[in-house]
Amino acid sequence: MNAGYNPPNNEIIFPAGILQSPLFDPTADDAVNYGGMGAIIGHELTHGFDDQGRRFDAKGNLSDWWTPDDRKAFEERAQCIIDQFNGYEVEKGLNQKGELVVGESIADLGGLTIAYAALQKSMEGKPRPKNIDGFTPEQRFFLAYAHNWATNMRPEYARFLAVQDPHPLAKFRANGPLSNMPEFAEAFQCKAGSPMVRPKRCQIW
Repeated sequence: MNAGYNPPNNEIIFPAGILQSPLFDPTADDAVNYGGMGAIIGHELTHGFDDQGRRFDAKGNLSDWWTPDDRKAFEERAQCIIDQFNGYEVEKGLNQKGELVVGESIADLGGLTIAYAALQKSMEGKPRPKNIDGFTPEQRFFLAYAHNWATNMRPEYARFLAVQDPHPLAKFRANGPLSNMPEFAEAFQCKAGSPMVRPKRCQIW
C-alpha cells in the first residue's frame, strides 16, 4: 500500500488504504494531517518535476520541454541534493548513493515545502491554533512528517536498501529535507552549526 506517480498518465494515485492514521486522521488537528498525508501528496506532485518526471510533458509524453537555462539551473540544484545524500553514512565504509536517491529526495523536499506552505495558507484569517502538548502547529507539522519515517531495521537490511533502493533510508528521509528548511530551524530554534541546519541549504522549488 503506497501512493504513486505515473508519468505516462500524468497522474498521482492515493489508495484508500493510505488515508488512515498515522498518515491521515480526521480527528487530528490540521498541522498533523498536513505534516503526514499532506507531505505525501506534495511528494507525489513533486515527482512530476524531479530528475525523471520533468522529462514528461503535460500529456504524459517523453519530451524535453524545458529551456536549456531551466534545465541547467535544475541540474545545479539537484547536485546539491546528490552531494547531501552522498554524505550520509549508512555504516562505516558505506554511504547513501546520492545519484540513486536524488529523485525521491527531491520529491521529499518539494512535498514537505508544499505541505508546509499549504498549512500556513490554511491558517490565514483564522485564530491561531493553540499549542497541543506544548507543541506549536509548526512543530506538530514537522513531528508528524518525521513520524512518517519511524522505522526499525537490521543493519543487513539497511545495507541492502542502500545499494539498490531509490529511496533513502528512513532516517535520512526524515532529517535530510528538514535540515534544508529554515522553517524547521525557526520552529525548533535550531542555531547555525547545529546538526539539523545545513551550512549549504538545498532548494529545488
